[in-house]
Amino acid sequence: MSRLPQSYEGVAVCCPVTVPYVRFSPESAHWWAGAALQALAAHTGLRPAGIDGFCFASFSAVPDTVVGMVQHLGLCPRWMDHIPTGGASGVMALRRAARAVQAGDAELVVCLAADTNHVDSFRQTLAGFSRFSQDAMYPYGFGGPNATFALMTDHFMRAYGVGRESFAKICMAQRANALSNPHALMKRPLSFDEYMSSRAICDPVHLLDCVMPCAGAEAFIVTTPEKAEAMGLKAVSIKATIERHNAFASDPIQTRGGWAQDVDRLWAAARCEPEDMDMIQFYDDYPVIVAMQMEDLGFCRKGEVAAFIERHDFTIAGTLPLNTNGGQLSAGQAGAAGGFQNITEALRQLLHCPLGAQIPQARRALVSGFGLVNYDRGVCTGAVVLEGPVSHE
Repeated sequence: MSRLPQSYEGVAVCCPVTVPYVRFSPESAHWWAGAALQALAAHTGLRPAGIDGFCFASFSAVPDTVVGMVQHLGLCPRWMDHIPTGGASGVMALRRAARAVQAGDAELVVCLAADTNHVDSFRQTLAGFSRFSQDAMYPYGFGGPNATFALMTDHFMRAYGVGRESFAKICMAQRANALSNPHALMKRPLSFDEYMSSRAICDPVHLLDCVMPCAGAEAFIVTTPEKAEAMGLKAVSIKATIERHNAFASDPIQTRGGWAQDVDRLWAAARCEPEDMDMIQFYDDYPVIVAMQMEDLGFCRKGEVAAFIERHDFTIAGTLPLNTNGGQLSAGQAGAAGGFQNITEALRQLLHCPLGAQIPQARRALVSGFGLVNYDRGVCTGAVVLEGPVSHE
């Protein structure tokens, strides 16, 4: 039996779209998905008949999955997929769409994530989040991710000697990056003192460690290089990807994610190293997860992340730009779209059409995802190395 090709030759990724976020919305996730599809049409002239593949992710589109969405949006794809992995959904949608294009199952796949945020959306999401949460968390007073990440953060800090000062640097850099993003919900600079003095939510997690839920949508296109060229779209290529679920399940509490299990394979397939990256676009629901990814994806050894953070500048003009749109911590977390925004931001930087400031000579990006957190760990992880076209600037 023949194996799927390991490379992603013959695949192009293009046309990043963000529907500007709002804190609360009276509209449905379906409306936000339609707005993203409309934005794609405005950029490309693409109509529903031209979309023969569709990947969808959402928390608030229930009871609909991708099946309901294709009907709502008037699509008629010959290939589709539903990606229920939250913050890991962007990388995983990209991987599946790329393989569909390579296999000839679709020529042009729209990858789209959309979520609304009603006043009671968070309560509804928690109520139906998972059986694990209902059985193992809620009876003991856990009501959401803050308590979960407090356990993980406290253990990580004690185990590896990481202080809140390290997390402050991450949050401050992302806020500085957000200031040039017109869509970011956080519009003011963040000082060290403001971060350190923010009120405790579930110690050691404080207010400015937490993402702000909001409504929004993100989308991008996966197709062939020939199709992208025919549509007049600049595109990036996929150098390598990894995906892993329920990694290190025997660890008493999470201090590493699935990236650590596959990191060597990622860099070997990409034929480059962490130091070759012009930016990192990491999933950032809490700063401890950003620190964990720095270690697990090979930027420093386990236990050395505090020193690594200390010697780097993560702003757009710095030594290692991080989440250049501000990330979820400063741009906002639009549900599953939060798992897509690091893909769309990396695409914009590599195609030199950012929402805000541009990384000079950006050529390569590492994007990672992390999703579906139950009690003491996130279950789903993924990462992708993307490479942009040669710049003639």
